[in-house]
Amino acid sequence: MPNNIEGRGLTDREMLQLCLELEKGRCRSAASTLLETSHEQLREVYQRCFNNARDSQYAMYNLMNSKGWYIQSQASREEVGRVQEEMQNNLHPDDQFLP
Repeated sequence: MPNNIEGRGLTDREMLQLCLELEKGRCRSAASTLLETSHEQLREVYQRCFNNARDSQYAMYNLMNSKGWYIQSQASREEVGRVQEEMQNNLHPDDQFLP
């Protein structure tokens, strides 16, 4: 239900979209720090932060999706094939240079 009374404020959808983007940013930040941290206890802290942000992001996504606010298009077979090929090349980059 919109809360945009008399043209002021954000709608529920806009607020949820902003929160979703913030959670995605938290996921990226925590993941990046986690990958660069060697101290085991600090890694555990960032792992929990990442897990919390991931769970929050997924809950917000599910809520938006259930309300029809997160529209996704189906990938074509060609798009799926292209991504699979790119992923395969990235997993074995040296194979690209073999004769």
